[in-house]
Amino acid sequence: MSEKPFPFLKFPRALPREIAIPIRVVGFGEIHADFADGDAGDQASRCIDCGNPYCSWACPLGNRIPQWLKLVRDGRIDDAATLMHETNPLPEICGRVCPQDRLCEGDCTLEEGFGAVTIGAIERSITDEALRRGWRPSPAPSTTDKRVAIVGAGPAGLAAADRLVRAGVAVDVFDRYEEIGGLLTFGIPPFKLEKSVVRTRRAVLEELGVRFRLGVDIGRDLAFDAIVADYDAVFVATGAYRFVDARLPGQDLAGVHAALPFLIANARHLLGTAAAGDVLPDLAGKRVVVLGGGDTAMDCVRTAVRLGAARVTCAYRRDEANMPGSRKEVKNAKDEGVIFRFQAQPLSITGNGTVDGVEIAETRLVADNNGRARAEIVEGSAQVIPADIVILSFGFLPSPDDWFETSGIGTDASGRVEVGGNTRLPYQTANPKVFAGGDTVRGADLVVRAVLDGREAAKAILGRLGVIA
Repeated sequence: MSEKPFPFLKFPRALPREIAIPIRVVGFGEIHADFADGDAGDQASRCIDCGNPYCSWACPLGNRIPQWLKLVRDGRIDDAATLMHETNPLPEICGRVCPQDRLCEGDCTLEEGFGAVTIGAIERSITDEALRRGWRPSPAPSTTDKRVAIVGAGPAGLAAADRLVRAGVAVDVFDRYEEIGGLLTFGIPPFKLEKSVVRTRRAVLEELGVRFRLGVDIGRDLAFDAIVADYDAVFVATGAYRFVDARLPGQDLAGVHAALPFLIANARHLLGTAAAGDVLPDLAGKRVVVLGGGDTAMDCVRTAVRLGAARVTCAYRRDEANMPGSRKEVKNAKDEGVIFRFQAQPLSITGNGTVDGVEIAETRLVADNNGRARAEIVEGSAQVIPADIVILSFGFLPSPDDWFETSGIGTDASGRVEVGGNTRLPYQTANPKVFAGGDTVRGADLVVRAVLDGREAAKAILGRLGVIA
């Protein structure tokens, strides 16, 4: 029998070994092990290096994916990591949390019929391996006398810090939390992103010269105007933590929780830094219903499983095809026993002082002018899902600090910072020394787009400061 001529025929698409479901649901560790020796190279060799790299075009960062896949195939791990970092300051994180099925892998030429190249898993594995072996991003060839402050140590802030410090600019990053990462640490659960990964990235940035000033609440512990006066430029990346209020009747009942406080409390309990305000409900043996269909809702249902809930249900008003979250996260949730109620519109939360159920109605999907199906309630279809705990996950908005207005930082009606325009640099606010990006500007969005904003805002800041990167 002749050897198959193409690696994508010889090597079927394969992810690293997945931890068995009965084992993984009793802890919070990542659900995939590392690639076995040589497997990353075999998977990378499946890339056919098509003339028009759809994967790169689909990546918000424009990652040079076929080029670093070839380096992986050839065993040039450090070179692959270097090339990854040319476009992505946080590749080991994006490799874990990006919805590759909707981005690079979804546009892979092999997706139809052969299975996309496992781009995300390779990106994660190779960066981890390079860092373990001592590889580091190239430091600045020389330093400048410029100083930049970053407010917010989430993905946008970390990406900006990387680009600025590697251009020779002194960088101080301020954050109100006790650890860096923002929602990378306190929102995304460890089964998707081990916190040791974020700590490693912190060490890398500190080696480059970034200084982190944590547990500092700007506006309370330190005046924002003092930072503006003391630095040559400031980058604001404070994220989006204000939950979208659906104003459901009964949402004030005991046993109803907002998604982010729930996830943050769990993260702090796992980190051992929980304070009095980090109240984590006891889910053991409880019936939990999560309302919403995005990635945060998937984080909530999978966390509830690990906290011992007897039954976890996700209710979403559209069908599975129209869910905004990652398909792989929906699959993982199903594998772990989560029940999905699609085309289920929440009407109210029921109970007498304490929640005992969620009233839902069936929906039909109607074509809308914006290209996405609209959920329309089916008359007479109301029913109640029994529940002991309800978690609301309808999305998140920025919550502008008081110092935004007093510092000349304009926002729109939803609280998003307004940047750019005909008379400003990209990412520049109405205050010429202040730039902003990430969820602060976009509203709740993908980590990879926050990384993009941090990278590009750093370029704009360097341009304003006259620093050649």
